[in-house]
Amino acid sequence: MIPRYARPEAAAIWSPQTRFKIMFEIEAHAADAMAEQGVIPKSAAEAIWAKGRDAVFDVDRIDEIEREVKHDVIAFLTHVTELVGEEARFLHQGMTSSDVNDTALAVQLSRATDLLIEDVDLVLAALKRRAIEHKLTPTVGRSHGIHAEPTTFGLKLAGHYAEFQRAKERLAMAKFEIATCAISGAVGTFANVAPEVEAHVAEKLGLAVEPISTQVIPRDRHAAYFAALAVVASSIERLATEIRHLQRTEVLEAEEAFDAGQKGSSAMPHKRNPILTENLTGLARLVRSAVVPALENVALWHERDISHSSVERGIAPDATIHLDFALRRLAGVVERLVIYPDNMLKNLDRLGGLVHSQRVLLALTQKGVAREAAYAAVQAAAMKVWRGEGQFLNLLKADPVVRPSLSDAELGELFDLGYHFKNVDRIFQRVFGR
Repeated sequence: MIPRYARPEAAAIWSPQTRFKIMFEIEAHAADAMAEQGVIPKSAAEAIWAKGRDAVFDVDRIDEIEREVKHDVIAFLTHVTELVGEEARFLHQGMTSSDVNDTALAVQLSRATDLLIEDVDLVLAALKRRAIEHKLTPTVGRSHGIHAEPTTFGLKLAGHYAEFQRAKERLAMAKFEIATCAISGAVGTFANVAPEVEAHVAEKLGLAVEPISTQVIPRDRHAAYFAALAVVASSIERLATEIRHLQRTEVLEAEEAFDAGQKGSSAMPHKRNPILTENLTGLARLVRSAVVPALENVALWHERDISHSSVERGIAPDATIHLDFALRRLAGVVERLVIYPDNMLKNLDRLGGLVHSQRVLLALTQKGVAREAAYAAVQAAAMKVWRGEGQFLNLLKADPVVRPSLSDAELGELFDLGYHFKNVDRIFQRVFGR
């Protein structure tokens, strides 16, 4: 993660100070539960909260201790002892490092996911507004990058809206799966810490209890989490790629907003480049890069090793911070997207009505012409248009297969744009509701 692609709200979740505060709360909540069980004095649990609740942890001091002891949780607990005093000897009773680290990571990922869901809501709001605005704005639909049949720009955006609705559901499920607490002690047997302690900590932190941990929370959860983030990133890239294509000079049906004073090129003053959506494409690649390491983290040795630890210290902040930034940027791009309906119509007519070829084909079959003969006649006329040898409608009127079957008036009706939009309302109801 670099500051260029990090919003302060997202970066703060992964700051050392935030992590140490969460780790302290895990230890202090566990102490409360142990005090209720009579394992430690209640006065000790109260003193731990009183002296540590509002503490500002000295990150440099913790790093200094870790350089000596070569253990991150011991370094943290040593510093807490410096802040709390002798009552700190009652911390971490029967617990192991993974109890603290894994549960803290679950809290951080949960908070990051809440932020991501808020971000998706902004994308959804922008897509809905622009889709309704251009519900009946005609444009050409493309398959293989080639003109296919008419559609509307609103339908394009509605499709992306539906996809980001699914993204929101995926993030909610990802949070549900990742938000588990494990306070089960060495190799997860609860030999030296009672399950009730785990339940208490989980409740206080808004987590579920991990049904069975092996000293670590199983990493299939984390693999599924980062896979969900990757799918959301791919949805961002799909929309970003669409906008980049539409902004090409030869197309220019839509483009990113270009602000006063903005410069497009250090060499060419005329340039207006799709820099934001190109950036989104790159950020999507970064988010997806977390998936393979997360999958490889699933297979740990026996009950626990720490081969996953260094990976997660990188991919957890990077993937969530980059996705947060990308979603916010995407919402802004959609909200301010400059749309050119006239250019859409111009491009729609670029092939002189070839986009209506299927209607002509179907009409001929309805008139009794064999499908193979109808296809051959329509395709032959279309290929002449591709070669610049005439207008599609005129060529059809002169065709020996088409002329006996369809009158000029009937052919003209087959070139009506409105025919293609008769079900737009029904599709919008499916996507947005009534």
